[in-house]
Amino acid sequence: MFTGIIEEKGEIISMKHTSKHAIELAVKGFKVLRNVQLGDSVAINGICLTVTSFDKHSFTVDVMPETFKATSLQSLKVGSAVNLERAMAADSRFGGHFVSGHVDGLGTIIRKQYEENAIYYDIKISADLAKYVICKGSVAVDGVSLTVFKVKNNTFTISLIPHTASVTIVGKKNIGEVVNIECDMLIKHVEHLLAFSRKEENLSTAFLQKNGFIPNRG
Repeated sequence: MFTGIIEEKGEIISMKHTSKHAIELAVKGFKVLRNVQLGDSVAINGICLTVTSFDKHSFTVDVMPETFKATSLQSLKVGSAVNLERAMAADSRFGGHFVSGHVDGLGTIIRKQYEENAIYYDIKISADLAKYVICKGSVAVDGVSLTVFKVKNNTFTISLIPHTASVTIVGKKNIGEVVNIECDMLIKHVEHLLAFSRKEENLSTAFLQKNGFIPNRG
């Protein structure tokens, strides 16, 4: 589990096929290597991946073909900057929103506008994802926890303050580029729960109490 608060920007230093399908990425980092252990989870552009080896300056992860094809990893090359975040610790502050590291799909930047103290992006996504994006809700873009500024049809708007633009790769993105999108998992869980409720029983006070949404006063 992650927070969407990027710890640092890393750099892809090698990409190679380790078998017919798997791809090994070597990533240069610093902060994410503190107390790192084999098997730890690190989010690279919002994708949860497992550390398979490391040294003082870099670490490696294996990427399965399905993940490579379904995410913006396919556009990476040696020298590309990436967002890095370690899995959240139980005793750390929680500053973003719950991010699983399981990307829901890709978005395409269709507008970029600079204003006095922000950069605004319009990002187009599929209709399947659009239903999970709500105004003032949360969304992870390349792993960055952001607030949705506006929604219209299959397009939503986000804004980046100068700090976020400088410490993540999102501020360098341009029109036509693709980004990883992970929608708010709470909305997806509610949808899943309601789908079962329609099959089994009507949504009622008793149902909400049974599933822990409201306290049972009885």
